[in-house]
Amino acid sequence: MVDRRAVVKAALAASAAAFAAACSGGSGGGRNTDGGGRASEAAPVAKLTAEPAADAKEVPVRQPVTVRVTGGSLTEVALTNADGKAVAGSFNPDRTVWTSSEVLGYGKTYRYAAKATGSDGKTAELSGGFTTINPAQQIRVTVNPTDNAEVGVAMPVSVKFSGDVTNKAEVEKALKIRTSKDVEGSWGWLSDRQVDFRPNEYWPPNTQVTVAAELYGMDLGGGRYARADVTTEFRIGRNQVVKIHTPDHVMNVYRNGAKVKSYPCSNGLDSDVNLNTPNGTFIIMTKEPSAIFDNARYGYTNVNKKWACRISNHGEFIHENQDNAANIGRRNTSHGCVNLLEADAKDYFDSALIGDPVEITGSRLAGPVTSDVMDWLVSWPAWRAKSAL
Repeated sequence: MVDRRAVVKAALAASAAAFAAACSGGSGGGRNTDGGGRASEAAPVAKLTAEPAADAKEVPVRQPVTVRVTGGSLTEVALTNADGKAVAGSFNPDRTVWTSSEVLGYGKTYRYAAKATGSDGKTAELSGGFTTINPAQQIRVTVNPTDNAEVGVAMPVSVKFSGDVTNKAEVEKALKIRTSKDVEGSWGWLSDRQVDFRPNEYWPPNTQVTVAAELYGMDLGGGRYARADVTTEFRIGRNQVVKIHTPDHVMNVYRNGAKVKSYPCSNGLDSDVNLNTPNGTFIIMTKEPSAIFDNARYGYTNVNKKWACRISNHGEFIHENQDNAANIGRRNTSHGCVNLLEADAKDYFDSALIGDPVEITGSRLAGPVTSDVMDWLVSWPAWRAKSAL
């Protein structure tokens, strides 16, 4: 005997199966669902990317942050620092790229958020964050001459660092000089903490000079990074050169090649070579209306002299020494300085600029090349060899 209920159940099951097959999304072109029976939206065609990528570490601070879109245009981009302050940036003309225009801070966290509208009218979004490089040490950089200075025709440009530089070639490439007149010159490293620029010949008078040391964000070597960029703009003044031939006991001053002043002088003691005023081309380094001189080895301390112009870091000055008036213009009796009568010392002091050249000849003592101001004491080929490039 057949169970009629079983036949009915089998028929119902077959009908359900047929109905399910008829509703499936085969080639008949039915709509896609999200698996829960609801129709799903197609993904936006606009695709957003960012550089640096989300969660990037040790990002260079000079690297611009960029947000790009394909298949649409950017509508919003925001880049903010850890304090929520916006970082400046701009879109390209068709708003497919946004680029930051500010350098970033060391060891900082930044976040970006962007929106774009695709060609299909749908909105796409992107967000993320990154951290910048955190230097082991930040190095202070200074440049001399300072802004708006007027200096002599032998003045070097000097860039100094508070820590050692080992990446010298890359640093030197980042040092830019612009001049209002054509000048041949070269950088030269005097130490791991100083690089100077000097021309082959004295600067042309009245030259405007602009220096830019774009070093922020650069690895100076050993994880040491420059704290900031530094710049300066200064002017070369008139051409004034001091010439001293020590046996003559005369200091001559030339302007534009013509002698304008002659002062009797007493130079370093002839009988002791160690006290000679050394040969070489020096520069006026400082001007001091009153200076104190000490040299216990030669029996004097706390000696005050007027109108002192320093010409080296080894103790040589051009200065007043009225106490030595009997020898000025007659004999060389100083401990290496150029002694002048008081009125002459004041007259010269008033005419001098920092960076004026002082050319000394006739001595038995060579100019020392261990100072941080020795740029003109070596030949041009020797100076160029000090470059790291």
